[in-house]
Amino acid sequence: MTDADAPVRSERLELPLLSLDQLDRLAAADPSPVAAQLNATLAPAWVAEVRRLSSLRAEQARRRPRDRTWLLRPILLRGVDGAPADAIGYVNFHAAPHADGRVEIGYALLPAYRGHGYALEAVRAMFDWARQHPGVRRFRASVAPGNERSLNLITKLGFERVGEQWDEEDGLEYVYEVDA
Repeated sequence: MTDADAPVRSERLELPLLSLDQLDRLAAADPSPVAAQLNATLAPAWVAEVRRLSSLRAEQARRRPRDRTWLLRPILLRGVDGAPADAIGYVNFHAAPHADGRVEIGYALLPAYRGHGYALEAVRAMFDWARQHPGVRRFRASVAPGNERSLNLITKLGFERVGEQWDEEDGLEYVYEVDA
C-alpha cells in the first residue's frame, strides 16, 4: 500500500480507499467481503447508495489508472473498542487533478447521520489529503440549487459560486470553487 492508498483519518472518521476488487464487489451488490476487509458494517441503504457509483469508478480506474487514488472512499464512523465501523456515507474526487490544478469533490451521507458535522469533517480531511499532492490549486463542488445541506457545507468551507452547469443526471447545478 502506498501513502496515496492509505486511509485518510480525522477525529471521528476513517476514509479508506476502495480497491478495484472492492469497487467491483459493491457494484455487483456483494458487500460481505468488503465489509469484512474494512471491519465495517455496510447497511443495505449504504450499498444501494454506492452501487452505481462503484461501477462507474471501477470503470474509470481501469480506463485512467492515474485517477484511482482520487476515487471512492466510504465514510466510516469508527467503532468503539474494536467494534466494526459504520459506513455512513462516501466521499470522492471525480478524478485526479486537472492540468489547471482543480479537483472536484463529491460526497453523500445516509440521512440518519446528517446534521452531526460528519460531511464537513470528511471533506476537510480529503482536502488536507489533496493538498499534499503537488499541483492541487483549487477545489470545486457542483451542487443542486435546492440542496441546502451541501450549500451550507460549502459556505462553511469558503467556496464561492463561479457558474452553473446542466448535469444529465442531476439537472441544474451551481458550480463553486475555493483555493486549495
